[in-house]
Amino acid sequence: MSQGGDIREGMPHKAGYVNIIGEPNVGKSTLLNALLGEQLVIANPKAQTTRHRILGILNGDDYQLVLSDTPGILDPQYKMHERMMSVVDEALIDADILVVLVEVGQKPEKAENVLKRARRFKGRKVLLVNKVDAAKEELVLPALEAWQAALPESKVVPLSALHGLNVAELKAWLIAHLPEHPAYFPKDELSDRNMRFFVSEIIREKMLTFYKQEIPYSSQVVVNSYEEGGALVRIQADVIVMRESQKGIVIGEGGRALRRLGTEARLAIERFIGTKVFLDLKVKVDPDWREDEAKLKRYGY
Repeated sequence: MSQGGDIREGMPHKAGYVNIIGEPNVGKSTLLNALLGEQLVIANPKAQTTRHRILGILNGDDYQLVLSDTPGILDPQYKMHERMMSVVDEALIDADILVVLVEVGQKPEKAENVLKRARRFKGRKVLLVNKVDAAKEELVLPALEAWQAALPESKVVPLSALHGLNVAELKAWLIAHLPEHPAYFPKDELSDRNMRFFVSEIIREKMLTFYKQEIPYSSQVVVNSYEEGGALVRIQADVIVMRESQKGIVIGEGGRALRRLGTEARLAIERFIGTKVFLDLKVKVDPDWREDEAKLKRYGY
């Protein structure tokens, strides 16, 4: 997973953190992927897809744009949510540029949790009104004006992360406004996360796709082993759920549901890493993992 880019002689090098915040499901992960030109982070129509802060690194000869995807801002219901919101607050501390992402149907008066955090950030910020491709034309300008009034110190831009509207222009603007700084990461890196993390995220995205109601939100994926050997990568991973009844649903009648999950996850992992994969999936019950500090730490929160 490498990108080229040697620093040219005598050119000032720019680097900085561009951190994206917003409510669940407004398109933060889709935007990060669009800016990178890579399907790095999982994007799914279900809320709370992103649970961790994930860095995507865009390298050029004379710049390094460190993009940070964060969990959707919500009122915490349990300790896992509290950990997720502390990650959002961290993103306000180290950002050089803050990207506030909203969608065209959202009203500023209903987005106090987002605006409160955005106002706390004193650096350069840009507010993107996403999904304008899905809105009636006459609704776009009033939406832009409403958000500009709600956050007057920000640059407000209409956007479609999914269809690429204004994405190239946004990328150019972000690079132009980075501070002069050496690269934070080696120039051939695409993310700060390792392959095990991305494998667990791919499996979790398939769970969001295939299972309904509380199953995806009660589950966690742990990759126990990732072994490269010749033309095959062997992976063993556990799907952690909270109740025996959920374990039964994940496995399905005669193991059919788990087999489908395993097959779809394996194919997606093979596309991501570009080699054949043997995936061994097991389902385990851990009743209180979302509320247990030690377990949350072990699971990477």
